[in-house]
Amino acid sequence: MTLALGLMSGTSCDGVSAALVSFSGRRFDVRAFRTFPYPKPVTQLLLKARGLSVPQAAQLNILLGELLALAALRLLRHGRVSPRTVAVIGSHGHTVYHGPSDPVPCTLQLGDPAVIAHCTGAPVVANFRMRDVAAGGEGAPLVPFFDHHFFGNGPVRALQNIGGIANVTLVGRGVRPLAFDTGPGNCLIDAAARRISGGTRAFDSHGRMARHGRVDQRAIQRLWAHPYFRQPPPKSTGPETFADRLIDQILGARWRRTPADAVATLTYFTAYSIAESYRRFLPAFPREVIVSGGGCFNDTFMGHLSRLLAPAVVRSSACYGLPPQAKEPVAFAFLALRALRGQLNHLPATTGAAEACVLGTITPA
Repeated sequence: MTLALGLMSGTSCDGVSAALVSFSGRRFDVRAFRTFPYPKPVTQLLLKARGLSVPQAAQLNILLGELLALAALRLLRHGRVSPRTVAVIGSHGHTVYHGPSDPVPCTLQLGDPAVIAHCTGAPVVANFRMRDVAAGGEGAPLVPFFDHHFFGNGPVRALQNIGGIANVTLVGRGVRPLAFDTGPGNCLIDAAARRISGGTRAFDSHGRMARHGRVDQRAIQRLWAHPYFRQPPPKSTGPETFADRLIDQILGARWRRTPADAVATLTYFTAYSIAESYRRFLPAFPREVIVSGGGCFNDTFMGHLSRLLAPAVVRSSACYGLPPQAKEPVAFAFLALRALRGQLNHLPATTGAAEACVLGTITPA
């Protein structure tokens, strides 16, 4: 089996998720996994990254490279593994802007791979999204190649990731793989939690606040009227679309008057938008939904999702030996390993790209 390490900094801006994985054919084994929180000043920088000057963004690129490298080294020490035994590090970096529909299609991830390679002594594959954009694709989602490779030979299943943004992949015998961003994941819930708490809470832990609030069904319908939900796949989105200002537009002053109701409404809407997107766009309804990402730990959200997706069985990716927050770093470790070998690591039908490519740029050790 071959060892690879994956690094992911998600749109929640809370830290680096790192996974050490061994791969052999259609089998994988997560040897070690940890999330390393960012220092609070780094989180604040990332939350306002789109407004940084060019020198500030350049410095943040180097700083993130150092933090990604540090996360990799700390995980290797935790797993008692030498960097010399790791075939490759796959780093997604941190997306600060995603504009595939701009007049000049573009996407930007920070966290310089040269810094990671220099600090760890391992080859690094990064900048996965840009090759897909160059081929005419959305640049996302890219994890479906992993989903299809490891889960595509079974029954029809949806693999649903709930990070800052939520995305789904439909795979299984008899269906053509389909994937797209369903819309907000944790981003609206997290934004509301930060604002309500004055920044002392980064998220609604286990959905406790949402559990004590009432869902505003009229607000749900106003949120569902957002044009993104009418757009057919392939499609992708980001926090620039589902941002704090959307909370003000839809909920007005409610988040100040009845904060628990605001969080309850946003939590229910996140599950509702996923379920309705399935019914609108999936060619076959899945028998099983395998959920990964931080949303797995929000009990209120998971309860909504299970009810809205019945009769499909909703379960955590942990049931398949894949810790929920390890899914994306594991996937990028696999994409990096394929890239290092010059093998395709891309499903163009899921992004709208004109052809299959080898995604990622390689920085030698």
